[in-house]
Amino acid sequence: MFFGPYVHNIDPIIASVGGVHLWWYGLSYSIGFLNAYLSIRRRRAELGLTDRDTLDLVLLLAIGVLVGGRLVTVFHERVFYLDHPALIPAVWLGGMATHGLIIGGFVGVGVFCAIRGKPYRVVFDALAIPTAMILAAGRIGNFIDGQIVGSVTDVPWAVKFPEAEGFRHPVVLYDGLKNLLVVPVLIWIRRRGVPAGRVAATFLFLYAFLRIFIDLYREYPLTLLGLPAGQAFNVLLAAVGLALLVRNLLRKHESDEVTGRLPASADRGSGMWWRRTALAVCLIFPLAIASDATRDIPKVYGHRHPGVHYTALYVPIP
Repeated sequence: MFFGPYVHNIDPIIASVGGVHLWWYGLSYSIGFLNAYLSIRRRRAELGLTDRDTLDLVLLLAIGVLVGGRLVTVFHERVFYLDHPALIPAVWLGGMATHGLIIGGFVGVGVFCAIRGKPYRVVFDALAIPTAMILAAGRIGNFIDGQIVGSVTDVPWAVKFPEAEGFRHPVVLYDGLKNLLVVPVLIWIRRRGVPAGRVAATFLFLYAFLRIFIDLYREYPLTLLGLPAGQAFNVLLAAVGLALLVRNLLRKHESDEVTGRLPASADRGSGMWWRRTALAVCLIFPLAIASDATRDIPKVYGHRHPGVHYTALYVPIP
């Protein structure tokens, strides 16, 4: 690939179990949620979290990510879903929107902080790096699935995707690399003992601001606020991140919200079995998620990728 144009012929399906396709793209979510759990569990004493708190935090994060990603996809293609409302929860058909993953994740973590009485900024800081990793893994899954393509180009690393004319920029790999490169910056900031909230604000700003330039190489079929849909969200998120970052730089350290060890929660160990079961579901369920855009759902059963057939799980559009 790096020595000349590359023809994408990767099978996006890991395996089929009981007629259900398991996708490499969906696996990226599972890996991301598992990494978030292990990361928070490793730091739970520092964050003042019990084992139950840790499970609740990751569960709400995962639910927020999945629901948010789906709802923004539905919003982008609301005309289609008004005609096919039964397909709104069918994540295995319509895919997810990256900006929705971030927004939903923030909401889920915010709900946890409100319920548990934890300082928002500290918890968001703790999840900034795992979130960057989730998004990086997701972009690798996008590339394997071959559904998000860039503009036509003749650069040496151009890729010929299965359903796009000509060789194109592998924009999802650019974005995935960007997400990975943000991680060492966040680690450096966290180690400086900065006021709580700065790590999360920096992540939000860098993620969205840098993506503006990457998405110049992407072809968006939808628009929002006069801009390509994804770019509109990039600008909005970058503005929010910048505002939070400036506010954080201007505020003084607060004793209970400076990056560091927090008072431990009361140890409440009841209900662990169903929480562990729910976490297992959150790790397994995403495997059924493909990154196909709704507009690409075939109107009849048939080939979507080389060697892949749709089964009864994939509802045909009348």
